Amino acid sequence: MSTTDITSATSLVADREQVFIGGRWADSSGEDWIDVIDPWTEQRAARVRAATAEDVAKAVAAARASFDAGVWAAKTMAERADVLDEIADRLELRVAELTAIGVLEVGIPVAVSGPTQQMTAGLFRAVAAQAREFEVREDRPRADGGVSRILREPNGVVAAIIPWNGPIGTISFKVAPALAAGCSVVLKGAPDAPLSPAVFADVIAELVAEGRIPEGVVSVLIADREVSETLVTDPDVDHVTFTGSTSAGRRIAALAADRIARVSLELGGKSAAIILDDADLGHVMQSLPMGGCLQSGQACIALTRVLVSRARHDEVVAALAAAYSALPIGNPWEPTNFLGPLAGQRHLDRVLGYIAAAEAEGATVVVGGGRPDGLDHGYFVAPTLIDGVRNDMRVAQEEVFGPVVSVITYEDEDDAVAIANDSVYGLSGAVYTEDLDRGYALAQRIRTGTISVNGSVIDFTLPFGGYKQSGLGREGGAEGLAEFFEVKTVHMPAPVR
Repeated sequence: MSTTDITSATSLVADREQVFIGGRWADSSGEDWIDVIDPWTEQRAARVRAATAEDVAKAVAAARASFDAGVWAAKTMAERADVLDEIADRLELRVAELTAIGVLEVGIPVAVSGPTQQMTAGLFRAVAAQAREFEVREDRPRADGGVSRILREPNGVVAAIIPWNGPIGTISFKVAPALAAGCSVVLKGAPDAPLSPAVFADVIAELVAEGRIPEGVVSVLIADREVSETLVTDPDVDHVTFTGSTSAGRRIAALAADRIARVSLELGGKSAAIILDDADLGHVMQSLPMGGCLQSGQACIALTRVLVSRARHDEVVAALAAAYSALPIGNPWEPTNFLGPLAGQRHLDRVLGYIAAAEAEGATVVVGGGRPDGLDHGYFVAPTLIDGVRNDMRVAQEEVFGPVVSVITYEDEDDAVAIANDSVYGLSGAVYTEDLDRGYALAQRIRTGTISVNGSVIDFTLPFGGYKQSGLGREGGAEGLAEFFEVKTVHMPAPVR
């Protein structure tokens, strides 16, 4: 797929005048629009119809009716897995369009957006493969001679709420396992990135029209926070799965608690990369610079706290400064660039505010800190390395969500562990050392859901999620699929002798 193919795919990006309810495009009950602002040109790229509370209620009612009718849930796991593979095939046919949308919505450079969109199809296939192996019934003998049958049943109507920074990928984390389990889904996209979910809705519409997915099973809506809360509080929603900020996750959990609804949350991170004294700096530089600035830092798993001993502080800072200064940033349509603009002006102002706050608290900006030279438009922040950071500073404790990396000095290994764990978050992390046994032992001491030794591994086919305020539950693998089942125990009597 060439850059020309992707650029030409922008012609497919058009205004979306309707909302997607129960497998069909339909007129909204409201007349509000959501503007999609291209973060490179700072101009409007498209408009999408905003869903109303009434639209949400219709979508939930359709999901409830479809689930209660049992047509989708009654299919075997293998049959539903086949449909997931079909979704993957059709998403692959739209990779050029989705890649262009990734650039237009979030500012993801085309060199990064393409593989990301391609990954989505692979994740649907991975869930399909997992579903074919997943056991929904297990018989266990009892001491009294009887048998208890353990059943895993779909947990009902799922509200899947996805973020703006990785919309199409997050759909695969939530909708794929929910559909595999036999649930009905109301997908709610973020107003900042509404075009990717619309393309997914086009795929579902085709499969509904062909009779592969029953009507009512899938709805896709874009709505603001106030309308979205009506989805979370709807009594016909059995499970809310959310990816986004910890503050929003906290609100969702509070709303769902009123009726004890099931909640899965994948939230923020402030992940630490611990560089031990025996680490090979060449190995560190192979992954850490991009690990901290992945998607211009707009990633919950970014390694934004670099922990280094006093003995190696100067050489590590010098190496990181050189690496961050050399990262190619600019026009996201240029395939040689790996960093693009931030998603919007409000987000840009927020990131710059964190940098200013760090300086005010006594830290030092080594490289970056503002707009890159030569870029007079677009919401850009240069890759920024901040030294002299204490772990109690805002820039070390709060999720910046930009290309901002803090260097924190530790005294010894125990101190490094204490600093890494001194956070409300626990999502990702890394340990760099030439002694793999030592790295593994240290990884076990870090309170985080995912951690890599000598790298920054990203594999969403494996369990992914966080400790502490980074979330509840897991996505990926058998663990992610299991989130969408209830467990029922049926006690059968001992046979009559």
